Amino acid sequence: MELKLDRLVAQLEREPLRPAYLIAGAEPLLVLETADAVRAKARIEGCTEREVFEVDDRSFEWDQVTASFQVMGLFSQRRLIDLRLPTGKPGKDGAEVILAFCADPPKDTILLVTTGEWSKAHAGKWSEAIASVGHVAFAWTVKPHDWTEWVQRRLRLRGVQAESNAVEHLAGRTEGNMLAAAQEIDKLALLVDRDEVLSAERMDALVADAARFDVFRLIDAALDGQPAQVARMLATLRAEGLAVPALLGMVVMELQRLAALSRVQARGGNLMAEFKAQRVWDNKQAVYKRALGRHVAGRWDALLAEIGRVDRASKGRSPGDPWQLLERVLLAVAEPRAFKLIAAHA
Repeated sequence: MELKLDRLVAQLEREPLRPAYLIAGAEPLLVLETADAVRAKARIEGCTEREVFEVDDRSFEWDQVTASFQVMGLFSQRRLIDLRLPTGKPGKDGAEVILAFCADPPKDTILLVTTGEWSKAHAGKWSEAIASVGHVAFAWTVKPHDWTEWVQRRLRLRGVQAESNAVEHLAGRTEGNMLAAAQEIDKLALLVDRDEVLSAERMDALVADAARFDVFRLIDAALDGQPAQVARMLATLRAEGLAVPALLGMVVMELQRLAALSRVQARGGNLMAEFKAQRVWDNKQAVYKRALGRHVAGRWDALLAEIGRVDRASKGRSPGDPWQLLERVLLAVAEPRAFKLIAAHA
């Protein structure tokens, strides 16, 4: 059965787990939180044993998943098989494995499939089979005209009260970036008393209080391919008086991480292992993969070299406006066509 995410979470509180679940969509936060609700329910029902399979490329061996389905839980009555499909496409072999599971689900096993992408082109008999024995839920991107309402609901969920114009200020500041909005709201839940109703002025003061969160949002926007948002956020940070060197540490760290990931990907290495080595959490891997798909390996090293130029300009050791130079780098991260701006001024 196909359900909305909130209805699926509500049903998990009322009914026993079904044999299989598919949670898909381009909003990693919603996919992660809904999948976490399934995992939490599994723990309540005694699924203390969990196996995670990352289907990272076409060479993935589906036989190991089949073998896992056929093995009884060794230390618990029930098990959760956590199957992650970043591309949303299991391929022929994977589809057959999932179909076989759904045709006769083992009593001791729950199958949870999550994907980072979804459209009609991804659907098939395998997803229909999951829907027939379990639930399917999609994390659609929140539309611009629904964004403020989503922020309001999230604030209420976290126990934060705010005036309508304060909600609008927060919605405008996060600009549809769900992960950034969730971070800000979680921060507000820690800082604000339960009986306080936030005004717009108080909201702005609290949100602007930690520039570190703004840097995270800026980098997330660049990695997620949002050049317009990168430009707007940089302009805001500059207007707020933040110095370029305060941003460079995080930018350098992320570019170094992407350069390392791209080298592993270029030589056909184990990207999932490198994600773990680079401490890239599951809910951020789809964003990094999209960024890696925009540039060949050598470009990340070129972007790192350009950051050195930004650093020198910020210290007066090299010509150029450091804000403009930084903008060129981050726009190039977000949009491959912007890389020519760097090449032209190299």
